[in-house]
Amino acid sequence: MDIQHLVDRLEELIDEGRHMPFSKFTLIDEERALELIDQMRISIPEEIEKAARVLAQRDRILAQANEEAARLVQLARERGELLVDREATVQAAANRAANIVEEARQEAEEITKGADAYVLEQLSTLESQLDKMMAVVRKGINTVVTTERESGDPKGTAVQASQFARPAASSSSVEVPLNQPPRAKEQE
Repeated sequence: MDIQHLVDRLEELIDEGRHMPFSKFTLIDEERALELIDQMRISIPEEIEKAARVLAQRDRILAQANEEAARLVQLARERGELLVDREATVQAAANRAANIVEEARQEAEEITKGADAYVLEQLSTLESQLDKMMAVVRKGINTVVTTERESGDPKGTAVQASQFARPAASSSSVEVPLNQPPRAKEQE
């Protein structure tokens, strides 16, 4: 299942939750939230698999570029050897072979740069999606934990919710400890 669809469903679940009067807290169906989180856990390896396929595609493109470059170099050598037989065109043949080799090198370099840019774009998109998903999941967990704490069961929920908490993968994401209430800015 598409991870973005799962994030949308989690957001809908939070939006459909019952709002607590005179507070910014919302009660949500814990079972449905945990089910969505489990589906996200299943879906994330699929996204990682996509990234692996992109890397494999990049490697295949690089291999093809290297083969093409080798073929062009070999072609340049063969052409060069034919031209060397003629004394008057020896210099021209050497220059032509060098040009073909340089063109092949430049072409291979352009293909490599293009493949690298494509892979970087795909991985950046995946990283961005994963960061957004982790932020939504952490916010949902914090909401459930805070709601449970207010309803009088702080220890039971904190233990259950802590099994879903993951350390931040990058320094740019914000992690809110499960045993502390969210800061005022996060509640807005």
